[in-house]
Parts: sequence; structure tokens; C-alpha cells
Amino acid sequence: MDSYIKHLLGFSGKTSNKIVRRDWNKRTKNVCKPCWELKYCPYGPLVEEFPLLPPTRDEASKHNEFLKEQLAKGVYDYKRRRVFKKEVTEFNPKDYPERNDPSDAEKSCSVFGHLCPVFFVNEPFTETKEKRRVGRRISRSVMLRVVRRDNNQCQMCGRILRDDEIEFDHIIPVSKGGSSEEHNVRVTCLDCNRNKGDTLI
Repeated sequence: MDSYIKHLLGFSGKTSNKIVRRDWNKRTKNVCKPCWELKYCPYGPLVEEFPLLPPTRDEASKHNEFLKEQLAKGVYDYKRRRVFKKEVTEFNPKDYPERNDPSDAEKSCSVFGHLCPVFFVNEPFTETKEKRRVGRRISRSVMLRVVRRDNNQCQMCGRILRDDEIEFDHIIPVSKGGSSEEHNVRVTCLDCNRNKGDTLI
């Protein structure tokens, strides 16, 4: 894990990746990226101040080979040649992860690719004074409003359902910070709900 990410989370660069990742995942268990719910980013340009996920070892090695080729061709001006020569000389593949953890990839911005600030500040806030309601429990009143709104119809395959066939799906899964409020719950059939699982579709 990148040492800058560790620093932002309040750990020293020497703390083991396992400890940092366990703590980070625990702290952000009920965090949901604002762009998933709001369809825009409330952090604006601040996102670009947060780190990108590091390239994988394979990607970094390919980039290093590319730089070597370009330096051999004499493509860059003097200043850039000096910077890239240093980068090529000091390159160590062990400084890069073999692969990025999928849970870290989900924390990155779907537009810019930078890690989303919400996973560092862990804000439970919404656009109103009311805090996020987390958990799987869907209240009876929300269920009734959702069934009326969706007209007893699976919102994924379109099938009309009997009362005993109705399932309630969290559009943004609870495991990804989705709430059990009306805007995040929809009617589905059993098959569609099971096939969707924990994905964002």
C-alpha cells in the first residue's frame, strides 16, 4: 500500500499493509461514494489532491521499459532526460504491488481515478441534516411506498410479481455503504436479486 495513503489514514509508512487495510476497511464499512447516490461529486477539484492507486508491478515495469526506449532514441529535452534517467536508474519492481486490492479499486473516483476523499474523512452526512441510515433493515413504511412506487414489478426484468414473490433490493449494496431509505430500495424478483448480489447494477 502506498505510504502516502498510510499517512493520510494516520499510520506511519512502516505499518504493515495488513494492519492498515483491516483498519481502513473497518472504518469505511458503511461509507458510500457520494457520486453513487448523488450522481455528481460534491468534492469537486479536491478529488485531484488525493492519491491515485499505485500502478501494478507489471504496469510499472512496462512503463520503465518504455522510458528506456525513449531515452535511447533521445526523445526528451535535457531537463526531462535527467529526471527520467534518474527514474529508470532507481526503478525497483518490488516498490509496486503485484496487484491492487479490489476493495481499494472501489474506493477510487469513477471519473478521475483518484481515491475518493469520503473514504478518508468517513462522513456520515447527507445533503440534509438527517444522517445516513445504515443497515439491512427496511422499515415497513418504506416497503409499502416502494411496492406502490414500483407497481409490483421487478425493476430489473420487468416481470409483474405476486405479493409473495416480491424481494427488496438495495440499489447501492449495504456492503458498499448503501442506505435502507426509499431512494435506494427497489422491487425485484428472487432471481434478479440473487444474480445481482453485491454489485452496482
